[in-house]
Amino acid sequence: MEDEAAPQSDTTGLELRTYFVRKRNALLARAAFDELYVDYYLHLAENGMQYAGSHDRLFKEALAALTLHCASRPRNETVAWTLNFQEPLVNLFVGGDNSSGGVAGQLFTQHVKENRSNLLFADVIRGQEPLRRSVVEFEGRSVFRAVEKYYLQSEQRAGRYFEFSEEDFVLISSQPDCDSKWLESLTDADIRVLDRKEELSLLETRRYRWHCGCNQGRIMELLAPVMKDGEQGLFGGEELLRISCPRCGARYKVTREAMEAHMAGKTKSF
Repeated sequence: MEDEAAPQSDTTGLELRTYFVRKRNALLARAAFDELYVDYYLHLAENGMQYAGSHDRLFKEALAALTLHCASRPRNETVAWTLNFQEPLVNLFVGGDNSSGGVAGQLFTQHVKENRSNLLFADVIRGQEPLRRSVVEFEGRSVFRAVEKYYLQSEQRAGRYFEFSEEDFVLISSQPDCDSKWLESLTDADIRVLDRKEELSLLETRRYRWHCGCNQGRIMELLAPVMKDGEQGLFGGEELLRISCPRCGARYKVTREAMEAHMAGKTKSF
């Protein structure tokens, strides 16, 4: 992991394009996610992680849904979604930062809270504005359908996901004066010939890549409040802690000696 959030590059990462659908007043976002999925698998391999087949498909769907959504939003917006599935119990976390083009997340199968229904928690920060949270109930096992419910309830507009081909997905969201009947009637087959039937105007090209922004220093910052109350409560009788990033699951080793040096550095800075 890199020490700082990397800025968007014009030549690296997944290329995602947005278009305005003329006469329909809709915004279309599209990308082929094979490159981002490769980065995701490399991250799992580097950290000794592996998701079961059904969970892997679910997480890849969440990664695609979030990235397409981010590309449709302002560049100063950061988005984080947590999806809580009840049968079987699974939590998915995915987050995206439009200022850096970084997206990341992880899947949890242990210590998942039981609820009466599936829930999507959406946290949004735009610029210096305070965090806004939405909570949406949804049915089924599809991330795409869950986010479509979020659009209707929290965004107060329609947003629909489509499969153009394997690992190639499209999000069409309504804009003011959108042709709602047209949007509601679209199918995956319609999307594959949309450029021949509709007038599309390219709005923007952005790039996204797998990037959390976590590193050893930030992990020690998370541990600092506990360490401040006494190293015994943090390390017990051990000399080494193994800890995972709460956002992406990257694994770190923190020694007692390194943590003591970190705390000493913090004391000197005051």
